[in-house]
Amino acid sequence: MAQRISLTRYLVEQQRIDGLIPGQLRLLLEVVARACKGISQAVNKGALGGVLGSAGTENVQGEVQKKLDIIANEVLIEANEWGGHLAAMASEEMAGIHPVPNRYPQGEYLLLFDPLDGSSNIDVNVSIGTIFSVLKKPAGLAGVTEADFLQPGHAQVAAGYCVYGPQTTLVLTVGDGVAMFTLDREQGSFVLTQQNVRIPEDTREFAINMSNMRHWDAPVRRYIDECLAGKEGPRAKDFNMRWIASMVADVHRILTRGGIFMYPWDKREPDKPGKLRLMYEANPMSWIVEQAGGAATNGHQRILDVVPTGLHERVSVILGSKNEVERVTSYHG
Repeated sequence: MAQRISLTRYLVEQQRIDGLIPGQLRLLLEVVARACKGISQAVNKGALGGVLGSAGTENVQGEVQKKLDIIANEVLIEANEWGGHLAAMASEEMAGIHPVPNRYPQGEYLLLFDPLDGSSNIDVNVSIGTIFSVLKKPAGLAGVTEADFLQPGHAQVAAGYCVYGPQTTLVLTVGDGVAMFTLDREQGSFVLTQQNVRIPEDTREFAINMSNMRHWDAPVRRYIDECLAGKEGPRAKDFNMRWIASMVADVHRILTRGGIFMYPWDKREPDKPGKLRLMYEANPMSWIVEQAGGAATNGHQRILDVVPTGLHERVSVILGSKNEVERVTSYHG
């Protein structure tokens, strides 16, 4: 049997042998992974753990929170605030940033996360996940403010997600390709199961919420119409549609076998550039996809080049197989 490589060993080699990450970032990523294991355990208990259903509260986005949304958020904060690796955290579930309390040492990194992506799927036992992004705190500044987080996606030093499905899988990039780790529950550790993940440049699968078709802008409608036309249409091939309503699950499928994921701007809320959050969802997922050979745009520009103006800024997202993303983007031009 081939030697099993744990997440810890993988990160140590990224630090010591390849020189890709400093020690403090390695330790931070290990803490995030441990927090994901705790969230996975809570998700797996489901009704037995009393974690299903609504919490009866709303987050800063005006969305009704599930009990697991709050639990996952608390797990990530409690796991990360005392280690000395972070200056502050930001979450989709919190209105402002969460500076590391003064009683703990202050680190040089900033952590952003969507604690539980795909919350609408919690109660029906469909795959959900955690998305995270790590930025370097600007040097030479005392304290930390929200403005320190407003860095474009290409400034990320690490990004990843953990999908809680039939297996619990951690997907990670530190800027040297994409690696996947599967949680071995007997050993209690993440084990490397795939390196150098690559997304096929071409695909016959698209993921989009078709119920919103009447609200789409013309370029997206054109692309989907061409896909639906099949072999007889301008694309001369049949496409399949997939939609899980969990970005983590949809993107994980694309990383595994290719495809294109779209959550575009639509006419229902014309003043909003999109639905998904730039800092917590679009940036980390876009970097992962690019590191796997794919592409990610908002229809007009590379998502990783968008300069954020707010912590909870939204963005249109088109990502996945490179040639399909470029086609949709060209239609917007």
